[in-house]
Amino acid sequence: MKKNVKHKVNSEIAVTHLVTRKRQILMAAMGVTVGIGIFIFMNSLMKGFDRYSTESLFKTVPHLRVYREDAMSAPIAEVPAGDSNSAAVILNPKITNQSKKIVNPDQVMAQIKALPYVTAVTPDVAVNVFYNNGQAQVTGRVSGVDVREEDAMFNLTASMLEGDIKAIETRQDGIALGEGIVKKLNVRVGDNITVSSAVGVSKNLKVIGIFKTGITSIDKTKAYINIATAQQLLRQGPSYITDIFVNVKDANKAKTYIPELRSATGYDVEDWETANSSAMAANRIRRVMAFSISMSILLVAGFGIYNILNMTIMQKMNDIAILKAMGFSGWDVTKIFMMQALLIGVIGVMMGWGLGSLIVTLLSKVYVGGDIGYFPIRFEPMYFGMATMFGLIVTSLAGFLPARKAAKVDPVAIFRK
Repeated sequence: MKKNVKHKVNSEIAVTHLVTRKRQILMAAMGVTVGIGIFIFMNSLMKGFDRYSTESLFKTVPHLRVYREDAMSAPIAEVPAGDSNSAAVILNPKITNQSKKIVNPDQVMAQIKALPYVTAVTPDVAVNVFYNNGQAQVTGRVSGVDVREEDAMFNLTASMLEGDIKAIETRQDGIALGEGIVKKLNVRVGDNITVSSAVGVSKNLKVIGIFKTGITSIDKTKAYINIATAQQLLRQGPSYITDIFVNVKDANKAKTYIPELRSATGYDVEDWETANSSAMAANRIRRVMAFSISMSILLVAGFGIYNILNMTIMQKMNDIAILKAMGFSGWDVTKIFMMQALLIGVIGVMMGWGLGSLIVTLLSKVYVGGDIGYFPIRFEPMYFGMATMFGLIVTSLAGFLPARKAAKVDPVAIFRK
């Protein structure tokens, strides 16, 4: 009971100190508010951009790609270290003419589909081509696909502006073009274009659809055709497959499945993060910058709290001496000033929630145009929780040093002065 009474008295003293210095306390809390609000805003914004870029990426990029890498020749012999009687044989590594064809692709795909974490598998034949319409010519890359499997993996239907992508399944003379190619060639659905491959094969194809992924580099170069047509452009038979695309249940775990897939198929496997390492690095840099800026603001707020509590202690030396003379321990005094720091932190955090929510709400309604549309930002409960934790930690640390200083006050020395 006595302990509860002392705790209540400590709380009343802490609140009284805060109430008597409203303006300074409000300024300290505002520092925390700005820090919390900026933390929520910047991290939510970075999360939104990461989500948008990842969703855009997965419109054309699989979680994993199974393929056959170009073979490199190796040195015939190496000279053992310290062996002066051996002659060095030097051979410049060169790419061999080994085919990139995946042997028995149907069997390989069946093995992959049997794995429990796999959700979709589709074959792909990539061909570098020239798109021709009269005098207009565009370089690009066509993908010969099993359109139903490809649509299930990448939801191609949702990217179509005109036409039906599934028509490729029954039409070997059909082609679906990216919006950028259509503009350069000045064609529309129903027009004919000529597609020429690097091995000298040309095909006269009819535009049966136009798609837009929102990724400019893709929309200006890529097209989809029937897989048999792609094989003919490369002068290959119906079993010729260069890539097998694989989607898994959790894209973030794709890299962990590489060893098992390599063992099961005997081919090289590349995950989506490795294939797009530059974009992933840019995302990480943005996240680090957002976190650093918001934490810097919180630290500045922490220094403000430290200065205010330090000044309070200097002005309340007589009060502290009286408290200790009345039987309050150094720990009691520490708790009084730590309570003040935490109360400032709680007030700042609550106002920071409001500021962060306001910024997120306003920005989510701002139209930025282009392929992004509205700002890709929304409420992220995780960052509200993180902001609360960091805000309270910073304010607690800011209050600890002044509180410890107050606990060491010698009442006798104060009374003598």
